[in-house]
Amino acid sequence: MALKEEIARRRTFAIISHPDAGKTTLTEKFLLYGGAIQTAGAVKSNKVRRGATSDFMEIERQRGISVTTSVMTFEYDEKLINLLDTPGHKDFAEDTYRTLTAVDSVVLVVDCVKGVEEQTEKLMAVCRMRNTPVMIFINKLDLEGRDPFDLLDELEAKLDIRVRPLSWPIGIGATFRGVYDLYDNDLKLFESGKTKVEAASEHITDLGDERVDRLLGGELAATLREELDLVNGVYDPLDTSAYQAGAVAPVFFGSAFNNFGVKEVLDSFVRIAPAPRPRPTDQGEVRPEDPAFSGFVFKIHANLDPNHRDRIAFLRVCSGRFQRNRPYRHVRLGKDLRFASPTAFLAAQKTIVDEAWPGDVIGLFDTGNFKIGDTLTEGATFQFGGIPSFSPELFRELVNEDPMKSKQLDKGIRQLTDEGVAQLFTQQPGNKKIVGCVGDLQFDVIRYRLEHEYGARCAFRPIQAHKACWLTSDDQEALDRFVRVKSTQVVQDKDGNNVFMAPSGYMLDLEKRENPAITFHTTSEFKTAATSDR
Repeated sequence: MALKEEIARRRTFAIISHPDAGKTTLTEKFLLYGGAIQTAGAVKSNKVRRGATSDFMEIERQRGISVTTSVMTFEYDEKLINLLDTPGHKDFAEDTYRTLTAVDSVVLVVDCVKGVEEQTEKLMAVCRMRNTPVMIFINKLDLEGRDPFDLLDELEAKLDIRVRPLSWPIGIGATFRGVYDLYDNDLKLFESGKTKVEAASEHITDLGDERVDRLLGGELAATLREELDLVNGVYDPLDTSAYQAGAVAPVFFGSAFNNFGVKEVLDSFVRIAPAPRPRPTDQGEVRPEDPAFSGFVFKIHANLDPNHRDRIAFLRVCSGRFQRNRPYRHVRLGKDLRFASPTAFLAAQKTIVDEAWPGDVIGLFDTGNFKIGDTLTEGATFQFGGIPSFSPELFRELVNEDPMKSKQLDKGIRQLTDEGVAQLFTQQPGNKKIVGCVGDLQFDVIRYRLEHEYGARCAFRPIQAHKACWLTSDDQEALDRFVRVKSTQVVQDKDGNNVFMAPSGYMLDLEKRENPAITFHTTSEFKTAATSDR
C-alpha cells in the first residue's frame, strides 16, 4: 500500500519555453508557493547579487540564462513536486530534449507579446512525440501584448493541439487587473509591482454579481462577462483524461514576474497532472506499481559542487523503491553498484535521501560508471528506451593553450562531454580532439567551465565538417578499406567507434552512393536506433 500512496502523491514535470519567455521566473514563483525559497532572484538583471535559484552555475548568473537542467523538489498541497527547470536557449536544446524523457508532464511558457516562437514549436514537437500532457502559461500580461483569443488560435495552429482556457486575463498591459479562475470561479485581483506571494481573491460563481462591477468597474466587468461567454461557447469543458493523454492543453494567463495568475497554474497542476506513468523498455512496459526497483540516467553533471569536483548522475525512478546502500544492477556494465549518498535537489543544494519512489529524481555520485540512458534494476536485464541523441551541427578542434595543464584539459573535456551537451571525437595520428555541439554558445560554456572548474585554458579552431556519421557494415573488409582510404576524415568517438566527418552534404551523399555496403548513421545511438540512414 505504501508504494501506491507514494506514487499517487508525486508529480514530476518540466518547465519549458523559448528563451526569455519567463520560464525561470515562473519556476521560482512555484518554489515560493511551495515554501522552498523565501525570495526570488531577479533574473532579468545579471548584475543582482542574488541570482536565480535554479541558475546556480556562475556562467548562468553572468549571462542571465539557463544552460543546464536544474532539479528541484518541494511539497505543495500534500503533493511532492519534482520540478525540472530546463535551458531555454536553442544551443542547449539537447539537454532539454533528454530531460523531457524523465518527466510525466510539462508546463510550457509563452510570451504574450511574441506568441509562439521557433523553440516553442520544437519543444512542443518533442512533447507530441510522447503524448506528454502539456499545460500552457501565457506570460507577461502586464505588458502590451497580443489579443488573448489570437494567442489561443495561434497555439492550436502552430502547436497542433486543442486548448482550453482555465483562467482569463482582466485587461492587458496598463489595464491589467488580474485573472478570473475558470476552474474554481475565483476573481483574483493583483497589485502591479508586487513580487511576493499575495493576492486578493473573491469567490464569485455568478459573473452577474454586483461585486464584479464594484471591484473592476463597469467597463472591465462588462468586457470580462462578454469574453467569458465567448470562451465557454467556443471551447469545450476541460476533459482531464484528454489532457493526460496529451490531446488538449489547459491554458492560463498571467505575469510570473508580478505573480499574476501563477497560483492558479500550480493549484490546477497538482489536481489534474498525472502521477508517475509507465515507461517503455526493450522487454515491454514497466509500471510504477511494479514492486522491483528500476530507473534510468537521463543527465550527468560534472562539478555540481566545484569545491569537491563531483560527478552526479541524475536518475529517474520508474518503479519500486530505491534504498540507500542497497546493491542495484547496472545493466550495461552487468555489475552491481551501491550508493551511500543518493541526493535530492534544490538546484545546487543537495540533501541525502534514504529512499526514493517512482517519479523521484535523485542524484547518484558517479566515478565514471554511468552514461546517459543507463538503466539500474534490482537484477532484471531490460533497458529503458527513448533517450534521444542528436548529431552535432558545429565542429571545432580543441586547442590546448597551456601545455602544463594537459591532464586537466583531458579530464575536463571528457567529463563535460559525458554530460551529453557536446560530443568528443579523437583523430589519429596526433590525438587531435574535436568537439561537436548543437550551437555556438555551447563552446563558450565549455571553454568557461574548463578554465574555472579544471584550471585548463583552451581555444576552439573551426574545421571543415558538415556532419558526423557513425559507420557500421556487415562487410568488415569494406569498412576497413573505407576507414583506411578516408583516414584524414575518420575519427573515433569516446567509445572507440569509427565516425566519418563528412566535409559537405554533397560529399556525404557521394560516399553513400559509392559505398553501399556501409551504413552511415546520423545518431550515436546507432546500436539501438529503430532506423538508420544509408
